[in-house]
Amino acid sequence: MGEYDGKHIVITGGSSGFGLTTAKLLADDGARVLITGRTEATLEAAQKQLGDNAIAVRSDAGSVTDIEALADRVKAEFGTVDALFVNAGINAFAPFEATTEELYDQVFAINAKGAYFTVQKLAPLLDEGAGVVLTTSVANVLGIPMISAYAASKAALRSMTRGLARELLPRKIRVNAVSPGPIDTGILDRSLPPEAAEQAKAQMTAENPMLRFGDPEEVAKAALFLAFDATYTTGAEIPVDGGGSQI
Repeated sequence: MGEYDGKHIVITGGSSGFGLTTAKLLADDGARVLITGRTEATLEAAQKQLGDNAIAVRSDAGSVTDIEALADRVKAEFGTVDALFVNAGINAFAPFEATTEELYDQVFAINAKGAYFTVQKLAPLLDEGAGVVLTTSVANVLGIPMISAYAASKAALRSMTRGLARELLPRKIRVNAVSPGPIDTGILDRSLPPEAAEQAKAQMTAENPMLRFGDPEEVAKAALFLAFDATYTTGAEIPVDGGGSQI
């Protein structure tokens, strides 16, 4: 018997990074997990890694039409949902002066609007007592160069966590956030030229109180705690950042 036998969980942005890590912990422990992503190849690889307990669905978090279709698919597959991990998001490295309207709109469409409507469209499927977890970022409380638009979108999510927590209280649904700091997901290597990525990683490691990057599993375990075990916690944000936003 697994700890999550009989549980149904939806994870947006679950085909890579700590979304995938969270899905694997759940699937390996008996849950049925539906993950989303935008890239077919990445979704196929994630499906193979997760096995028969997982369903991989292509869905664009920036499209309300896709989100509505996702809700229909979730209802068909699961009926009801025990936990929702709203993890889909993108980064955006650009100086303030070079941030374009197109980049700004894309970041907010996926990170903020997408998250809001994901919760709205899937809320009717959440069981009483279900947990919703949003992925924010330590960038929402730190002034970090090159990611001002991204940081603002994550600050919007932090505020949203409180508002949705209050609105969903009548149904005994808890809404919390996990706030990752520097986590070793490979995003810097994918987003920056090699030399710039190495420089950024060295600087972030040196500036972190624990002098290291976090592991995706450390974020996943925090998300699972909020989703299932933090039964007297709502509207909160847990930093998983080596103390970088706290000390």
